[in-house]
Parts: sequence; C-alpha cells; structure tokens
Amino acid sequence: MKTIASALLAGAALFSAQAAQAQQACVAPDDLQDGLTYAMPMIYEAAMSTCGGQYSATGFMKTEGAAFADGFRALQDDSWPGALRLIKAFAAKDSDDGEADPIAAIIDSVPADALRPFVDAMVLQMVAGEIKPDSCDKIERGVELIAPLPPENVTGLLTFIAEQTKIDNPPLCGVEVAAE
Repeated sequence: MKTIASALLAGAALFSAQAAQAQQACVAPDDLQDGLTYAMPMIYEAAMSTCGGQYSATGFMKTEGAAFADGFRALQDDSWPGALRLIKAFAAKDSDDGEADPIAAIIDSVPADALRPFVDAMVLQMVAGEIKPDSCDKIERGVELIAPLPPENVTGLLTFIAEQTKIDNPPLCGVEVAAE
C-alpha cells in the first residue's frame, strides 16, 4: 500500500522538483482529494506505461484497470478546480530573490482550461518516473483491493491516510506534520 500511496501522492504533487523542495502553504484536504481524483486516470496510464509488460493479460490491470480509471475520468471536470488549487499551492512560493515564482506567474496567466493538457502530460510523466519496475505487482494488488470502492471513497481514503501519516509534501491544512 505504501508504494501505491507514494505513487498516488506523487501524482498529487503534480509538477516540479522546485515545488517539492520549497516550503509550501498548506493544502486543503478537499483539494488534495480533488487532485487525486483528477490525476487517477494519468496515474493508471503511468502504471500501464511502466508496468504494462509485466502485467498478466488476465490480471486486474489489463482486464479491469481501464474501467477503474474511467470511474475517475468521469469526475475529472468536477475535480479540476480543486486540482488547480492544489497546483497553485505548489507554485505559490517566493523564489530565493524574493520575486514571485515564474511558474506561479505562468499558471496564473494561462486560462485554467488551457492548463489541463499540460497538467495531464506532466502528471503522467512525473508519476511514470516515480514507479519502479519492481513495484508493479504491488501496484496491481493495491489497485485491485481499492477498485470495488466508489472513486470518491478511494481518494477520500488516500486523503485520510495522508492526514493520518502527517505528510508534509503537500502539507495539509489543519494537520500537524510528522517530526523529523
């Protein structure tokens, strides 16, 4: 589950190494949940891209994985505003020289609908880069275990786990981060 959660939360991070290294403002748990909902189809595609050759033709990912992702795809339009707030939370930081971050300026200047294809490509690339081939069987097992849940419960559960583990990337509003 840790590998799956890590892959899914990597999808929530969405963009840049700069964002991961910077201290961000907190993210509303609802926006994290929307970000996960929005990203789930790309996370599935990334898993198939990285692991497709390892998955059995009769295994879950190849037989039912697309239907699992489609459940989230149907919710993408409604989850996009929260996902965009999540993205903006990562980009809304000051650079070392005190000037506004250029990524934040670009995100703010581009119409939200025009950002979507860029976000989709970045999530797919980022998550695919995080998936290690030796974790493919764990990903398939984990997805198969959560697949019977409605999409809202899947992302709600993942957000709950993030709250309970007190992650700090992204830091969640109202949740104390774990001491290092």
